[in-house]
Amino acid sequence: MILVSCAIAFFEYCLMVPANRRGYMTGQFTGYRLKIIQEAITLAVFALFAWLVLKEKLTWNYGVSFGVSLLAVWFATAFKPGGTPPAGH
Repeated sequence: MILVSCAIAFFEYCLMVPANRRGYMTGQFTGYRLKIIQEAITLAVFALFAWLVLKEKLTWNYGVSFGVSLLAVWFATAFKPGGTPPAGH
């Protein structure tokens, strides 16, 4: 089980580092945006692991929490950095 967990973390790390570097160097994402997206991906991978390997069920409160984290990704990437806030504010 430990080796499986390490393999998942290693694979995720091997994808994360080049993706973060490319996203930042192209100017497409800020460091903040990359970190928020990274956390959402990490949560998704862990949720899949918990469901498939640990045989845990996704309860409503975890589903809502995951939805809120996806909303955070949208909110972080929907507006240009230093841009104007959404209408009405």
